[in-house]
Amino acid sequence: QVQLVESGGGLVQAGGSLRLSCAASGRTASTSAMGWFRQAPGNERQFVASIDLVGSATILAHTARGRFTISGDDAKNTVFLQMNMLKPEDTAIYYCAATSRTRVATLQSEFDSWGQGTQVTVSS
Repeated sequence: QVQLVESGGGLVQAGGSLRLSCAASGRTASTSAMGWFRQAPGNERQFVASIDLVGSATILAHTARGRFTISGDDAKNTVFLQMNMLKPEDTAIYYCAATSRTRVATLQSEFDSWGQGTQVTVSS
C-alpha cells in the first residue's frame, strides 16, 4: 500500500503560480507512475498530468499544456505539479495518484492509490 499526501494548494490570483507536492510513503518501490487529477464542484474528476517514474516521460492534459509541468524527485519519493498562468477555471481540488501497474497512465482506473486532495482556488 502506498500513502500519498498532497500539499501546496491555496488561494492565488489569476495569472499567478502554485507548486503542488505529493509525498509518497509505504510500499513505493514498485510504483511506476504518478499523476494529478482535479475535481471542481459539480464536475467529474479529470486528468491533469502524469509521469513515468522509470523513464521520466510526462503526459499533460490539453488544458495543462504550456502552463503546467509535472516532475519527480526519486530520492524523496515526491512528485510536483508546477502550475503557472493560473485561471479561475483551474479552481478545483487536486488529487495525487500512484500506480504500480503501468508506466503510462491517464485514466483513474489505472491508479491504485490516492491522496486526500488539496484545494486550489484562483480568483479573477
